[in-house]
Amino acid sequence: MFGRQERLAILLLLLVSGGVIAAHLILDYIGKRPFAVPYSDNTADGELVIVSGSVDRISVTRNGGHLILDLENRTIFIPNQITAGLALSRGTNITVIGTVQTFQGKKEIAVTAASDITINRNSDAV
Repeated sequence: MFGRQERLAILLLLLVSGGVIAAHLILDYIGKRPFAVPYSDNTADGELVIVSGSVDRISVTRNGGHLILDLENRTIFIPNQITAGLALSRGTNITVIGTVQTFQGKKEIAVTAASDITINRNSDAV
């Protein structure tokens, strides 16, 4: 059947596969929040950040139906795939996790999943 080396190789492959699957499940359960840093004006593009605040303005892009939020002088970009089922209004207090990017010379935070937007319960819509 299999020799000693083949059995050892199969065992190692199974152990590595199990480790990768376990790591994936653990990281998926933990989420992005522990890896995000607070946003500041000198945060580099591509960095995962977290920001909280009250929505000052909501606008929809002309092409694509994406949402642009002004969150206490910070711009949040939400792609249209994520906007379905999202109930935001001016004055809503939210926490957002996203990636910093520069668009037309201005820094913004791009959201990649609906789970990256949390509506804080202690907010009242205006």
